[in-house]
Amino acid sequence: MTAPSTYGLSTQARNLQWLLTDLVEEVPGVNSVAVVSSDGLLLLSSEPAAVRDEAGQGTGRPKGPRGASADLATIVSGLGSLTTGAAALMDGGGVKQTMVAMEHGSVFVMAISDGSLLGVHAAPDCDMSVVAYHMALFVGRAGHVLTPEVRSELRQSMEKTP
Repeated sequence: MTAPSTYGLSTQARNLQWLLTDLVEEVPGVNSVAVVSSDGLLLLSSEPAAVRDEAGQGTGRPKGPRGASADLATIVSGLGSLTTGAAALMDGGGVKQTMVAMEHGSVFVMAISDGSLLGVHAAPDCDMSVVAYHMALFVGRAGHVLTPEVRSELRQSMEKTP
């Protein structure tokens, strides 16, 4: 996994990056993770160690403008918006979690207290309850730390990431 450098970040921002890295490395089946602000901007991300082409060879180049995490951030933001709209139409209250199970993987989206979203792309054989549990732990630990100052700092650090 590669991640943005934590050099020069505040303790709170470094702790969030550590929590994100821990989620990816410690939870079986998790491929990548993205934290997206309430306005759809990527705040934190993880990338798979190497991108593979159709033949299974490592290309070393991420897909998309910033790689898989940018794609995941776009999906997370879109699902968050869609499910929030659906909940409003159905008078369902706030959306806590969204899960999309696909033939070749799963996408989980969980709300963070400040309106930000945590998104996880996982393997098709992952234990969904374990992924959801660890996402809830992340949200519980990160929710109070994502202040406007930290969100701004994380946004700026993502803009500097090549």
